[in-house]
Amino acid sequence: MKQHTTNYFNTLIEIAEDCPVETAEIPALKDDSKTIARLQYELLAKHPYKYSSDDVLFQVYAQRNDLTKAEYKSARELFFSKGQPCFRASPLTKRYGFGVHADENGRIALYGAETDHYKQLLKDEAIKK
Repeated sequence: MKQHTTNYFNTLIEIAEDCPVETAEIPALKDDSKTIARLQYELLAKHPYKYSSDDVLFQVYAQRNDLTKAEYKSARELFFSKGQPCFRASPLTKRYGFGVHADENGRIALYGAETDHYKQLLKDEAIKK
């Protein structure tokens, strides 16, 4: 079974041009439950450069579908047997004002639009955009 990936390396996924905020916002809870954006945010805010894009997207899928750890391996293979939207389509980059930086190992971290680090990443010509 062919496996797709959403992982990037040494790349900055920029904040969408039509993002409605100029300062990053933490995604709110919806009816006391966590949205996809909130789950993605929590994983990345607590663990910068620990997970790849694939890791985060699958973990959110697993949490939202109440998968057990025993189901992870086969569910992950099935999940990535189809192409998945990458973080360019994430509400974090489209609505909440976060850029996503992937390091040389494909591990990702969030940077708010207002941060100096995000602005430095934008100017860094060695990093793909």
